[in-house]
Amino acid sequence: MAVRSKRIPAVVIVVVSLAVSVLAVLGGAAIYAQDTGQAKYTVRVPNGLAFSEFREYEGWQTVSISHNEKVMAVILGNPVMIKAYQSGIPGNGKPFPDGSKMAKVHWNPKKLETLPTATVPASLHDVDFMVKDSKRFADSGGWGWGAFKYDAASDTFTPATTADQPPQGNDAKCGLACHTIVKTRDYVFTDYGKR
Repeated sequence: MAVRSKRIPAVVIVVVSLAVSVLAVLGGAAIYAQDTGQAKYTVRVPNGLAFSEFREYEGWQTVSISHNEKVMAVILGNPVMIKAYQSGIPGNGKPFPDGSKMAKVHWNPKKLETLPTATVPASLHDVDFMVKDSKRFADSGGWGWGAFKYDAASDTFTPATTADQPPQGNDAKCGLACHTIVKTRDYVFTDYGKR
């Protein structure tokens, strides 16, 4: 009995090779994109807060918005912070509970092309964080702060410094000087807007 040789046509080999190559490139690109997005979670203020302490801040509920002549911002709160606001804090004189976290995302503004009277976010400027931990930050009103500048060219964040506005020191107490004027509000400027 003769053994029949089953040859795979060259065209099939080339097509399969190309498909595997394309998948490898796309997979590598996806991993690179994921790594770039995750790289922000490795940034830390020297002797202070780490970006990783605020994972998923992008999905937190809006507390309020703000703007000045230079930047516009959205202030976000984690579920602990939102629940505290909804219970009347800080207006009722009570402090925010430990675990309360806020993020303030700043953008450079631009006029909306289709509606020039509207100002909308353009490029990302920086992200600031606050966390309430009365034991860890006992010497700064129970709050820790961190500010992270964004560089669009490299798609990276770096800790803000004393050369930035407002100046940021290299520890979690960097926001205490500014927030002392709202000490009676448990060091929080922003009110929770009525919904």
